[in-house]
Amino acid sequence: MRAIVIHGKQDLRVEEQPTPEPAAGQLRLRIAYGGVCGSDLHYWAEGANGEYVVREPLVPGHEVSGTVDLDPAGELAPGTPVTVHPATFGTPEPGIEDRRHLWPGGAYLGSAATRPHTQGGMSEYLLVRPDMVRVLPEGLPLRRAALAEPLAVALHGLTVAGDVAGRRVLVSGSGPIGLLAAAAALARGAAEVVATDVLEGPLERARALGVHGTVRIGADPLPAEAFDVVLECSGVPAAVSPALAAARRGAVVVQVGMVPNEARPVNLAPLVSKELQLRGSFRFDDEIDEAIELLAAHPGIEGVVTHEIPAERALEAFSAARDSAASGKVLVSFGEQAR
Repeated sequence: MRAIVIHGKQDLRVEEQPTPEPAAGQLRLRIAYGGVCGSDLHYWAEGANGEYVVREPLVPGHEVSGTVDLDPAGELAPGTPVTVHPATFGTPEPGIEDRRHLWPGGAYLGSAATRPHTQGGMSEYLLVRPDMVRVLPEGLPLRRAALAEPLAVALHGLTVAGDVAGRRVLVSGSGPIGLLAAAAALARGAAEVVATDVLEGPLERARALGVHGTVRIGADPLPAEAFDVVLECSGVPAAVSPALAAARRGAVVVQVGMVPNEARPVNLAPLVSKELQLRGSFRFDDEIDEAIELLAAHPGIEGVVTHEIPAERALEAFSAARDSAASGKVLVSFGEQAR
């Protein structure tokens, strides 16, 4: 089978690997699409994602859709369209029993956080546990279903924020996660959603999703004390202080975008004077089920996808994903399964 493999910094190859055989408690999927995530880009461009360094060949990818190829248990017929919850949860700890995604000792597809690394889904075939599989509803195409995982990340950020129905929401950063966060906020009933970015291309994509307003950072003023909820999705440390300034008194600010694991200056005075709540959001628990429902009900969310590139041109796909001015979500496709 074909697989996209990262061997280290700036070393990405398309290779032939043996087609895996499912062991007990596994089934085999034939992958149609794999979305290029920010963590995938870090592994390729820098050889590491934060503190997690590529120390052995790594197949990236945790945003996948495809069909069942072989289920030894006979529960899912070949050809059944699916997406995947990419997490294997760890060991419960007191105080976070209801938040499985925070349990220590877990794993995630396409991650160098474990040794050996947890191989991802950017390959023609993928072995997963049955509980990781989500069967798609009728009418949801595989291309759109590849957005289920990143949309679940966005939905979890909203879960952390609390109920946004009838509230003013600012989305800081209009990359793929920011765009999906805006779509999710609209779907959950926000009264107003405003998106920001430093580039016009992402803002155009945000407007196409139906946001109520956009702000181009550096060219347009960002309203102060105007928003009930702020979702900081850019992952740029310099964006945190403006996010705090834009929040109204008593508002909630959620850091959704992953920031570098290093000290950076942030103006915390508004956090105190406005009694803000600054919260972190990490991956997701079970929001992927809601994500699938939203993708089925709102076909327009697929507009987040700007590129679909065959696996043979994986380097082109990763390069396109780095160009945030021109690209939203970039999908890698695997031949005839992609439809």
